[in-house]
Formats: sequence, structure tokens, C-alpha cells
Amino acid sequence: MLNILGKKIIIVAAAILLVTSVNAQIKGTYNFLDFAQKPYYFGITLAVNSASYQVVHSDAFIRNESIRIAESLTGSSFNLGMVTNLKIGQHFDFRFLPTLSFTDRKLQYFTTYNSQVDKAISSVFVELPFHLRYKSEPYKDFRLFVIAGAKYSFDVASNSRSRNSNDLVRIAPSDFSIEYGVGVQIFFPYFIFSPEIKMSHGLSNALIYDDQLTYSSVLEKLLSRAFTLSFHFEG
Repeated sequence: MLNILGKKIIIVAAAILLVTSVNAQIKGTYNFLDFAQKPYYFGITLAVNSASYQVVHSDAFIRNESIRIAESLTGSSFNLGMVTNLKIGQHFDFRFLPTLSFTDRKLQYFTTYNSQVDKAISSVFVELPFHLRYKSEPYKDFRLFVIAGAKYSFDVASNSRSRNSNDLVRIAPSDFSIEYGVGVQIFFPYFIFSPEIKMSHGLSNALIYDDQLTYSSVLEKLLSRAFTLSFHFEG
């Protein structure tokens, strides 16, 4: 369902981009002048992303005789959030984008007997990203930008307190990441449409180590990684 929804969002966004580009060429409008006087504005954001873990194996992985491969597979996600944008001069913005993110990731193991074991990790993150954005000089109703910042995430669906014997690994509920990306502002008469791509690199170890869990003991660290395609509607 997430993949289907993500494809629909991308198709709608591409159609808006095409129509906007044609209108800008025909009319030569300069809608950005109306927004240039605003010190701040708000909006909503829709996003799809692919998320995974960077796996760091423990010493026990080398010594164990039952597990020969432990890796992370990429899963799809859907995000919905708000945008708060504060202008700092002509070219810089400070941005706060509280977001609710539904994320699916998977750990995959192969044993020495060629059997496969999968651990699906579904999370519902409350994300608090803070970004600094640098914008280029506008060209007609287009403006390129780059972003960089940090994000704190808390998983309200975490199994960190679980003692269920079916849990192969336990994941920490909170994470801290750095983020960077690029995008373009497209100015309409009543709102700004801003498609954006960004990368997220988790700095915290998401794994709660437990040597009593065989599939957890072969791991030392799980570092979150994500690639996000966002569509901001601001005004």
C-alpha cells in the first residue's frame, strides 16, 4: 500500500511540475515577489522514503557457527508533517518540520543450513527535524536550494521493552540523525510547491544488545539510513 501511495504522490507532483513549467514559460509570471515580503510562513509536507540499517557485526558473528549472513533490506515508508519556515535574510531560512513517519525495515539472516530468517521492523516515528536552508537567486518563479540539519526521532511502536521470545532483536525507541539534501521552490500565486530529496544518517546505535538472543548477539550496531522524497506545500 505504501508503494502504491508513493507512486500516486510522485505522479501528481510530476503533473504539477509540468503544468507549472508551461505556465511560467507562457505567462512569465513572478509570483515569488509576493512571498519575498513574508518573514515566515507555514505549510504541510508529504513524503515517501526508503529506509534501512547499516549493519556492524559483532565479534560473536565471527565465532558463531549457525549464522553466516546478517544484513539489512530496504523498506518503504510514508511521511506526513507540518512546515514552519522563518526567513533569515534574503538567502537563508530556518525550518522546523514535525513529522509522523510510518517506516518498514527488515533484517535478513541466512544460517549455515541455508535457511532464511527475516525480522520485519515496523516503526511509527514522531520526527523533529531542524534544517538550515540556503536558496539561490530566483529565476522567474523557480529557486534552487540546499538544506542541512539534524533530526530527533522517537518510535512510539518500539519493542524496546518487550521480552517476547519471538523477538529476534530489540530496537531502541529514539534516534538522532544528520540530514542534507537539495530541492527547488516553484512559486504559484497562492502557495509554494517545493519538491526535495534528502539523505539521513543515524548517529545513534538503534540496536539494544542482548546476548541471550542469538540473532541479536551477532550484531554490534544498527545505524539508520534513509533516502526521502518530499513534497512541501507552503504559503
